Amino acid sequence: MEPTIACVVPCHNEEAAVGKVVRDLRTALPEAVVYVYDNASTDRTVEVAREAGAIVREELRKGKGNVIRRAFADVDADALLIIDGDDTYDASRARELVDLLFEGPYDQVVGARRVTDDGAYRTGHAVGNKLLTGAVRSLFGNDVTDMLSGYRVFSRRFVKSFPALAREFETETEMTIHALHLRLPTAEIPMDYRVRPAGGESKLRTYRDGWRILRVILDLARRERPSLVHTVIAAVLALVSVVLGIPVIADFVRTGTVPRVPTAILAAAIMTIAALVLLVGYILESLTHMRQEQIRLVHLAYPAPVRSPRRAAHGAGAGPVPVRKTAADGP
Repeated sequence: MEPTIACVVPCHNEEAAVGKVVRDLRTALPEAVVYVYDNASTDRTVEVAREAGAIVREELRKGKGNVIRRAFADVDADALLIIDGDDTYDASRARELVDLLFEGPYDQVVGARRVTDDGAYRTGHAVGNKLLTGAVRSLFGNDVTDMLSGYRVFSRRFVKSFPALAREFETETEMTIHALHLRLPTAEIPMDYRVRPAGGESKLRTYRDGWRILRVILDLARRERPSLVHTVIAAVLALVSVVLGIPVIADFVRTGTVPRVPTAILAAAIMTIAALVLLVGYILESLTHMRQEQIRLVHLAYPAPVRSPRRAAHGAGAGPVPVRKTAADGP
């Protein structure tokens, strides 16, 4: 039995590009079902997508994260590909991502952006992507080239174990950290990233969305690495307590009295709070470990993505694919 493949194209006012994206996907993956999820568009995105042969569904709550949450709940496939509807990614190379997913097998294959057109990737976006990717690498200890790529293909077990809590553009950050923290097998293929077609407008706002993504990273660090976060907070509190307490101790050693009683009480209270914060961090770490075990069991309830022996033997005629692995196979 052949594996099922689905393509999800989130769109908001993309009438200038969505038709070409859908046609390229249908040419590259004729066996796939292409879904265009319209996200409160006010132009002809829906009509153009239908004319190109896509199945159109609607998500009225604005934000790419809301679209992904809805699509991951609705669409059931052995391989699920997502790509933005603005034609900045090369949809004609979708076969390479899908083939690599099955050949691995991997749970996620990312189209890592490689800018080829001047103006395709604004300087602010490029700098922000590097800074945010560096933050994730520091916190979660793995090598990530393009954390914010919107061109990815997932296995069924990734999709069904992914909680999809993000609301807007921070959804790619959530996907990346989900894969890193569960040590899911992941690979990357370099993909050209080009300028939008005439009439298209970027919905990404450098500072607003960058700040939102940074908040998501910090929140995920708090939830996924509580012992680290609480240790840092406890260390800062302990340092404040020591700075306040040293003069008090020095006075006591010199005079045998404690003239600054309020300062002594404050220093002792802050040190007590630091100890409690550290203890809470270790308790939360245990709870996080239990939650990760549950997610891992959900992940393992689904089989790895595989092609039928006939399909694997003949292949898709794409030839070898240059790939950069970014995560080892999960345990």
